[in-house]
Amino acid sequence: MGEFELIRRHFQHALRPAGVALGNGDDCALLAPTAGQQLAVSTDMLVEGRHFLPTVPPEALGHKALAVNLSDLAAMGAQPLAFTLALALPRADDAWLKAFARGLLALADAHGCALVGGDTTAGPLNLCLTVFGQVPPGQALRRDAAQDGDDLYVSGTLGDARLALEAFRGEWAAAVALDGPVWTRVRHRLERPTPRVALGQALRGVAHACADVSDGLLGDLGHILAASRLGAEVWVDTLLASDAVSPAVRALPLAQALTCVLAGGDDYELVFSAPPAARAAVTRAAQRSGTPVTRIGRFTGRAPARAHLCHADGARFELPAGLALSGFDHFA
Repeated sequence: MGEFELIRRHFQHALRPAGVALGNGDDCALLAPTAGQQLAVSTDMLVEGRHFLPTVPPEALGHKALAVNLSDLAAMGAQPLAFTLALALPRADDAWLKAFARGLLALADAHGCALVGGDTTAGPLNLCLTVFGQVPPGQALRRDAAQDGDDLYVSGTLGDARLALEAFRGEWAAAVALDGPVWTRVRHRLERPTPRVALGQALRGVAHACADVSDGLLGDLGHILAASRLGAEVWVDTLLASDAVSPAVRALPLAQALTCVLAGGDDYELVFSAPPAARAAVTRAAQRSGTPVTRIGRFTGRAPARAHLCHADGARFELPAGLALSGFDHFA
């Protein structure tokens, strides 16, 4: 099977939303965003052995490849429009490609996001997607917009994906011992994350700043703090006891639970700031989007511009001895 037959057979996407004037099949796609909208553009690369395990089913991999890009649009409050796919394959395996494309295009259809082009070549398994969205001018949820006194929120649950990864690695006894239903759920969180696109759009005009949690809560919150030149209090005991942490993660030894929740990565939730006066509006946005949110701290002018781990009363939260937490580093 040659390159063009591969594309025709698996990646000729029939979806044509209003913003796509010309899809794949020509030298370029032609996009026509709604008049007055700004384009939001993001690129993510997934490399086998670095971003996903060789054991991941191809349908799940197709889903995740697009989901991580849609999560970036969600963090900006953008509506998905289209995406491109650059795909390097060790071999043109028709069955693998069929399953991969099924997972990829099912998520694309669910979000009205058309596959409009890309490239394929032989090589080590590598997926690189560029996604395009649109957002009204002045309403993007930028990282540099948090304000002193804002509440700190996260969506969904944190830490399940890291727990699944540790189960695969076999290094944590509690992770290895996960029972069937719990294992199925946390593996689903790792391999089929849910991009919070509806929540991101519902937070436009409500939240100030936002980022998606791809490399761990502390790491991605740190991007907001650096851009906004603020500090933040993270109420760790409040977070651990909340619905933002699943019972399976909460049951881990404290050091492992903190690693999952604060530095786990692969959650693809949203961390965002909003003023205290907007608490009711945040609740309505969560309800409209069908996405739970949890208030876990506040933004402060406290130096340095980093996250300070605290109890709810502001007292310092002491980490277990020897535990160091940091976000995922692609070159570490």
